[in-house]
Amino acid sequence: MIIILLGPPGAGKGTQAKTLSQRLKIVHISTGDILREAIKTNTSLGQEAAKYVERGELVPDNLVTRMARERLSCDDTKEGFILDGFPRNLAQAESLDEFFNSNGLLDYSVIYLETSENTIIKRLTGRRICKSCQAVYHLINAPSNKQGVCDACGGELYQRPDDSEATIKNRLQVYERLTAPVVAYYSHKGKLLHISADNEADKVIAGILKFLKVNDSCEISL
Repeated sequence: MIIILLGPPGAGKGTQAKTLSQRLKIVHISTGDILREAIKTNTSLGQEAAKYVERGELVPDNLVTRMARERLSCDDTKEGFILDGFPRNLAQAESLDEFFNSNGLLDYSVIYLETSENTIIKRLTGRRICKSCQAVYHLINAPSNKQGVCDACGGELYQRPDDSEATIKNRLQVYERLTAPVVAYYSHKGKLLHISADNEADKVIAGILKFLKVNDSCEISL
């Protein structure tokens, strides 16, 4: 089973991907994981990517796609996989399809987690990260026992600069501009499921699992 999860920042892609990975017994792969692992293991592609990361620049599409292809060729993907946040633009989507076609991977589903701007802002502005151990909290949904202090290690909690409201709105505009063609691309191919991610996480996962059991329809709106 192959699943591609799309959605704006704050849609809950990581949360849903982890749950699906556990339920379906297939590996969860995110763009960030691919990049970090390639750099950590010092692969040739990782060395190239590290140069851009060190300069604070975006890693080029062709390099990200090559790393994704390399990761998807690993043995742990043989039973299926969940792609979280990749592809991010049309060029990446087309390149991914070339990889799928060349490897006979024609049966896959694309799930777009539609999320309102208000919900995203509430989720991301309330997020807090531990400076020491990187544990993640939320002021409303998952607060620490003591305000501003990590339960796990006692470290200081802080708000990432890109979790401010102004930055979030800008990120959403950029995401929409890049991803709208990707959504249209998969919709045209009859691969796309639209599901509201404004709901609670358990309701979202229930909708996704319901869809994955349906074999005679490629596109459903829930």
